[in-house]
Amino acid sequence: MRAKIETRKYVLSFVITAMVFFGALLASNRFAERRLAEVKSIEDKISLDLLSSETQFALLKESSCKAIDHSTAFSEELNSLTQKLSYMEDNLGGENPEVLSLKKYYSLLQIKDSLLVKQVNEKCGVKPITIIYFYSNKGDCEDCKREGYVLTKLREEYPELRIYSFDYNLDLSAVKTLRSIYGVKNTLPALVIGDENYYGFKSTDDLEKIIPQLKRLREAREKAALTKTATSTKK
Repeated sequence: MRAKIETRKYVLSFVITAMVFFGALLASNRFAERRLAEVKSIEDKISLDLLSSETQFALLKESSCKAIDHSTAFSEELNSLTQKLSYMEDNLGGENPEVLSLKKYYSLLQIKDSLLVKQVNEKCGVKPITIIYFYSNKGDCEDCKREGYVLTKLREEYPELRIYSFDYNLDLSAVKTLRSIYGVKNTLPALVIGDENYYGFKSTDDLEKIIPQLKRLREAREKAALTKTATSTKK
């Protein structure tokens, strides 16, 4: 009798364990399928963004200075691509072939944008504020993620600021040439601001000291907001 009870216990235990295992496996497969569907959706959106970006290049080259919004022209597309590529890196990994291919295309897009900004500057007499940021996601740069958060926040706060981010280790001749032109060392994170290279983590306060124009922009924005509030109060 005891033997039968013990056998039933073992069988019941096996059945429960099997159910838990297969339930977890099924949930894992569904999660993986959902994640792949999300990634595929992101890939489709990136393809559209890339096509839109290239079209914008052609349009902006032919535009008059008055027609160009120098603070946001083309930067919104780049910011959108940055977020989508970050999502793909987090989900597929930085060494995934599709991620690397898109990252190369995105890097070329950024370089094209910087050249376009230079042309607009010469044509319209505009001096944009730019930061060129080199990072690594191979696990050899502890401060790169923190620096990325700082730059994202800075970009949101100052739409006039153009930030170009490049993977230092990306196997792309254009990025290697860019590193060579600015003499960027493999001491990351690295920032190129104006004619100077800055290495190591830089906080928002550090960057506002390095780029005095940012402080002036913030003060002008705060003054405009106060004036608007005062005008509304009088009404």
